[in-house]
Amino acid sequence: MEEANARSPAIVAAQADLAAAEARTRQAGIRSNPELSFEVENFAGTGELRGLRSTEATLAVNQRLDLGGRRSARVSAAQAELTVQQLRLAIARADLSQQVREQFARALTARERLAQATENVERARRFARVAQILVDAGRDPPLRALRARSALAQAEAEREVAEADELAARSSLAALFGVREPVTEVSGQLLDLKPQTINAETSLEVRLADAERTAAEAVLRQQLAERRLDPAVGVGVRHVRETGDFGLVAGVSMPLQVFDRNRGNIDAARAGIAAAEARRATAIAATTARARNAIANVQAAQRRVDALGSTAVPEAAEALRLTERSYAEGRASLLELLDAQNAYTATRTALTDARLALALTTAELGRIAAR
Repeated sequence: MEEANARSPAIVAAQADLAAAEARTRQAGIRSNPELSFEVENFAGTGELRGLRSTEATLAVNQRLDLGGRRSARVSAAQAELTVQQLRLAIARADLSQQVREQFARALTARERLAQATENVERARRFARVAQILVDAGRDPPLRALRARSALAQAEAEREVAEADELAARSSLAALFGVREPVTEVSGQLLDLKPQTINAETSLEVRLADAERTAAEAVLRQQLAERRLDPAVGVGVRHVRETGDFGLVAGVSMPLQVFDRNRGNIDAARAGIAAAEARRATAIAATTARARNAIANVQAAQRRVDALGSTAVPEAAEALRLTERSYAEGRASLLELLDAQNAYTATRTALTDARLALALTTAELGRIAAR
């Protein structure tokens, strides 16, 4: 889990988005830059204004004042978006944790299936050898040896499939780390989480929906502030060339709301709030249903694992042992032996599948309960 969080491209991307939001938050708190202006009057005219004799030059600095709350609204919107990105990073980490748990469980299961397939091949090879001995001794017809060799070939083919699946599972696990080469080996337990109660209101998805609604409200306040009129003040120095005198100048300017009243952006921000509220309702409903289904699936998978592990597999193993002994003693046919072997293989496969299902549903439940 630590390796995945440190190297996963998905986490790197989410961390970069968070860093960008932090930078925008810092930028939002910065005041607007002052403007430096230089103005020359009364030159290149006619009469007394001919040439540069009556030139007046003014150097001034102008600063727009933040009286309408634009800066504070800007900061609030940026901080709300920062909270959204923080939750998205938490969701990315929770998603990655679930993916790692699931793929690790699949890799362990693939390894177990490969071990079972190898064991089946060895058992089928032993049966084929015994069948040939009985055919050579005249106790069984040649067809029985042919049937045993066919079962051996099928077991070997299934082992090849298991080998390919095991390699694919290790490769998929490595992809979560952004690595092209498959991991060399996996070892450990299928489960590292315990089922727990879930409150949909505190889930990451609902918290994200709350943060997005808060961000939408902050955007509306920002757009309302944008339509307010902020004056600009200026102060400067004027030089009159004709007399050589200097004087101070000051001024105030105010934009006029003739064409742009920012109505479109305000309406869009209000629509964004409505959309965020709808997404929150959807998140609560979806999380509640998802949690209910995950809990039911965990309970069902656990019951299936208990039933198969405590009864079905031991009984099938004992039946195979007794049938194999009876076949060697001539009291059971090859078909009975192969049926017992198939039954044992099927129950072991069912137990392996049930354990994988329990691991996957537990990982799903852990993802829903992530904070």
